[in-house]
Amino acid sequence: MKKTIVLLALILGFNGFAQIIKDSILSKKQDKYRYITVSLPKSFKKDSKKTYPLLFLLDGDYLFDPFNGAISYGNYWDDLPEVVLVGLDQNKENERADDCTFDETTGLPEGKGADFFEFIAGELLPQIQSKYHLSNFKIIAGHDITAGFMNVFLYKDAPLFNAYISISPELQLDMETHIAERLSIFKQPMFYYQSVGEGDIKSMKEKIATLDENIKALKNPTLNYKYDEIKGASHYSLVLFSIPSALYQIFSCYQPISTSEFQEKIVKLESGYVEYLKNKYDTLEKVLNLKMPIRINDFRAIEAAILKNKAYAEFELLAQLSHKMYPKTMLGDYHMAMYYENIGDAKNAVKYYLNAFQLQPIGELTKDLMLEKADALKSQVKK
Repeated sequence: MKKTIVLLALILGFNGFAQIIKDSILSKKQDKYRYITVSLPKSFKKDSKKTYPLLFLLDGDYLFDPFNGAISYGNYWDDLPEVVLVGLDQNKENERADDCTFDETTGLPEGKGADFFEFIAGELLPQIQSKYHLSNFKIIAGHDITAGFMNVFLYKDAPLFNAYISISPELQLDMETHIAERLSIFKQPMFYYQSVGEGDIKSMKEKIATLDENIKALKNPTLNYKYDEIKGASHYSLVLFSIPSALYQIFSCYQPISTSEFQEKIVKLESGYVEYLKNKYDTLEKVLNLKMPIRINDFRAIEAAILKNKAYAEFELLAQLSHKMYPKTMLGDYHMAMYYENIGDAKNAVKYYLNAFQLQPIGELTKDLMLEKADALKSQVKK
């Protein structure tokens, strides 16, 4: 537990990549200014056409820093993508309680709570969407009463958010039933995370446990659900444990091919290694609305799987894909050279290694390496 707390403390201080902006939005619905803190990715000003997932935080006055640290740390290791992080301040003039006002008989927002819902849906989100060129993938997070409130967005026919991070939620009337009912009907990919601390508030734990049982009973293949009961954590300390767990759940398909993925999934395939790689990135685009070139290290993982299983014909398919991804580099010709080398055609292998030599190096592939490989095979070429 102590080691984990030390790691999380380091994460909280790991925010050197982002540009932090303090901003305000005039809410006509609430007749006052609302204050937000925005963290923009390091690439934001470099590429005006790039879009980013939104991570929107209720209770932004105290959730912003831990989320920002976790995102920055994960992105440094390329485990988490760049996102636009927006935290809403709810720590002024009893705003938090007013924002989350519910009708005790219907379990729906009323009065100031209904106004707050309309402020987020009709004022805040449209403004930040136009200002910070967001993608269509949006996450909302909250803690305690705000975690309960954010579930109201699930009640819309077309939810505004694709992923929900519910940290020790205070669930309103019959939410433990209604949330599961809503999650059962969505056809598009939906992510739902909730956590509770071992030492959490008893009355809240009971409802959360019931909701967990109801969600686990669902048979919806488009739902990605995770539940954490964090040992030794209180209602407040569980926040630091929940954040990385939720983010790594939601962005699991973004992460590079890991050693465990390679050993447990890829190497065990009888065929279709290149198709696996293509599907991985197609899923990333389809589910998270993130389009990105295939990582060089992921190409190398597929190379290793092909070699290990002696499925040398797949090098031709891999070459087609690498030519498409990195047309000006030596990667595609290198893969063709590997194909010919491994089927025993030294002449064509030398030809493609020399072709690769004339193109741009990429990753660990250098001009010297291409010459070395060509020279090593020249003695096998029949004259």
